[in-house]
Amino acid sequence: MPFDLSPPSDAQRAQLQAGLTPEERRVLLAHGTEAPFCGVFLDNKQTGHYCCRLCGLPLFASSTKFDSGTGWPSFFAPLDERHLGRITDTSHGMLRTEITCTRCASHLGHVFPDGPPPSFERHCLNSVCLQFVASGDRLPDPLQRGETALLAG
Repeated sequence: MPFDLSPPSDAQRAQLQAGLTPEERRVLLAHGTEAPFCGVFLDNKQTGHYCCRLCGLPLFASSTKFDSGTGWPSFFAPLDERHLGRITDTSHGMLRTEITCTRCASHLGHVFPDGPPPSFERHCLNSVCLQFVASGDRLPDPLQRGETALLAG
């Protein structure tokens, strides 16, 4: 199912941001990072999908999650490459690629070229940037765009 990738209106964005905790604001909106080994999805083994915490866009399937040993949930491939933005990040004195939600531009984490096949990428995510939807449950639709489809596990 194709998803509407147009950004939320200013009113929708304000409403979505009003529901964030201070930690979610720090990471999603101010490009922060949560501490390693503390995220709620690090050890999640359930089958389903990981969606953007702010706008609900599906980002990763549980079938692409792997234990990278880094302390953050890691995935070797996005559900749809069009759902992720990539930005060159030179903060912290190094060259990295930041990943954002294409629809709402929220910070998600970073992608590195040291993952497993077939992509050889490691998408390293902050749990606080994600919401998990178990297989068989409806996807979130906070923008009320009719995107409450069920995705296959």
